[in-house]
Amino acid sequence: MFMGLLTSMCTLAQPGGRYGYGRHHRPAPPRPSYTASHYSSPTYSRPVDYYFGLRLGLNVSSVNSDDRYLDGGTAKAGLNIGMVAGVQLAPATPVYLESGLYYSEKGGKGTFDGKTFTYQLNYLEVPLLMKYRIDIDRNTSVQPFAGLYASVGVGGKMKDFNNRKAYSAFDDDAFQRLDAGLRLGCGLQFAPVYIELGYDIGLANISHDYFDTAHTGAFFATVGVNF
Repeated sequence: MFMGLLTSMCTLAQPGGRYGYGRHHRPAPPRPSYTASHYSSPTYSRPVDYYFGLRLGLNVSSVNSDDRYLDGGTAKAGLNIGMVAGVQLAPATPVYLESGLYYSEKGGKGTFDGKTFTYQLNYLEVPLLMKYRIDIDRNTSVQPFAGLYASVGVGGKMKDFNNRKAYSAFDDDAFQRLDAGLRLGCGLQFAPVYIELGYDIGLANISHDYFDTAHTGAFFATVGVNF
């Protein structure tokens, strides 16, 4: 009798017995050992993105003026080269502020009294742009931008090809050194390579004459790298 009772107790204690867990039972997970880090609120700080870049490109520019002597409405090609720096305005937004320093060649071609002139205006230029980054994939983004630029003339020539003479482009009878305007365009970045197209709309009157106006305008294309 004693042996029968012992056998029955062992059977009930085995898995799958009347009071056992059975094969479909999923035991409760172990209780975690809580430390101070479990109770403190985590703080997530995403760093603000920034970059530096080098640029090299081409300007196709013109000078439109009421003064026939200064009007260079036919486009002229020139170089632009510079460096830029950009910073993200906030970690959660794809908006960037970019500035830099460029050497930029602008100008135009025109005729006066049957004489052909070219105007070469060389500037140091500082842009201030707002860029919006649209990510296509991990390495590629489209970046439309808009902003302002300010320039100071550092050299340039007005060339009279009929008389084979050249004059300073920034004297009292020609153009003022200071220029400023709007810059619009769009860039494409693939990994470190960056390409952009845009247009400069000159708003400042660079003519010395109070009664006439002269404004620059330039299409530009640049290629560069961002670090």
